[in-house]
This record gives sequence, structure tokens and C-alpha cells, in this order.
Amino acid sequence: MRPLIGTSTKMNLTSSEAGSYFDALLPRLVGATGCDLFVLPPFTSIWVARERLSGSPIAWGGQDVHPAESGAHTGDVSAAMLVDLGCTYVEVGHSERRRGYGETDGLVAAKVAQILQHGMTPILCVGEPRKEAPEAAIDYVLGQVARGLAHVRPSDLARVVIAYEPVWAIGLGSVTAPPDHVAAVHRAVRRWLNRTGTDGGGIVTAPRVIYGGSVDGTTADELLGADAVDGLFVGRAALDPVQFEVIVGAGQRRAAGSRLKEAPTSTSAHG
Repeated sequence: MRPLIGTSTKMNLTSSEAGSYFDALLPRLVGATGCDLFVLPPFTSIWVARERLSGSPIAWGGQDVHPAESGAHTGDVSAAMLVDLGCTYVEVGHSERRRGYGETDGLVAAKVAQILQHGMTPILCVGEPRKEAPEAAIDYVLGQVARGLAHVRPSDLARVVIAYEPVWAIGLGSVTAPPDHVAAVHRAVRRWLNRTGTDGGGIVTAPRVIYGGSVDGTTADELLGADAVDGLFVGRAALDPVQFEVIVGAGQRRAAGSRLKEAPTSTSAHG
């Protein structure tokens, strides 16, 4: 599976600043053909992403969406509006939205359904609030995953991305979760998805589970080497195009290593 690496710029970069950012980023990532890439700028800069990134290997999307098709929802943005701007991915359920706006798992699930209905890929963010043993983290995260995907048919699970972002590993001054902890949670999420994504007894889905939380150029290789980690969701480090290039380079190395493992072994006869 190709590594999926992307970033949300959160409430950073005006439209003018976003244009400069994309202009600096694109030549650095245009050759990263071994990864799937995305950026999620603020709503006000999505049109800039479409203008600068169309035809490139970098997809773009939104940082949130309203669960309704349209209507009297002042200040909100619908899935149809995002589709019209060429969006591919939409992030939902980030801990900052859950904490700051009181978003519940039920609301997040409705947003996931709306994103899928409009042919885009939801990035469902999950993560435990406090640092604790993997077993407790897994219980918490699997509950979020189950509730967030409550309206998703098993056959559609392959269209969903799960972003594991432990809340205690997010934010300035935080450190990334240990790779063994990340691997344990990712394996558990993968097992749950594989059990749920069945139809008539056969696995029909290969959803990606990516990690986010203080990812930078020094941790990317180790995190991508952890079991069941399918990519990275990068925060503030990606605001520096040079750092983002370094992180994507780790994804390229992961992709190259996977291709080597899958290559058939050839033997030659002599004599």
C-alpha cells in the first residue's frame, strides 16, 4: 500500500501566504511518485490550492464540513462546496474540534457519511486524551472508530482513512508517541476494520491507518517503520516546505522498501 502523507495547515496561511507556500512546496514534492500526498488549507485558501496544485501529485481538501446538504448554517461549509473546489479529502473529528466546539462522535459520524456521499475521502481523527498503557488507549480509540463509522457500510470502509492522533502528542512542546505504542494501536484498529469490512465472509477493504502527533523529519522514518502504519498526518512541521520534503522522503524510502520486499526472487541456471 502506498504511504499516505499529508498535512492540515490549521488556521495558518492567508490566501496570499498559501500561494507562496504551494509554490515553494510543489517543486520539492513533484517527484514523490511513491506516495499519495495531500494538503488541507483553511477554507479561504482551498481555491488557491486548486489553482496551484491542479495536475500535480498533491491532492487538497477541507479541514471540516457540515453534515447537512445545505441550508441556514451560517459560517459553515457543505460537502458540495468542497467538491466544487476539487477537494479529495476532508478531515473530521480532530481533537481541537471535539474540545473547542463540543463535537460528539454522533456529529462526526454524520460528517463522515456526508463526505462519502459526495465521493470524497474522510480522514477520521481519533486518539486518547491522556498518555496511558496501549491497552487502555486501544479501548478508547476503538470506541471512537466504531462510533465515527456508524453510518459507513462495510463495502465503503476502503474509502475511509483513520488518523490516529493521541491528544497528548499534539501541540507545541509535545513529543511523538513511541513507535511501539503507535504500532499496537494501529494493529488493533486494522484488526477491527478488517473484521468489520467484510461482506459474505470475505475481506473487501484495505483502509489506511495513518499516524499524526508531533511528526517531524527526525521521527518520520521510525514511525513509518512501525507495524501497520500506512502514512503520516503532519502538523506544524509541514508549514516548512523543507521539513515536509524530508518527511515525504521518508515515505518514498518506505515505498521503495515495500517494492523490494514484493519483488519476485529470480534464479538463474548455469551449465
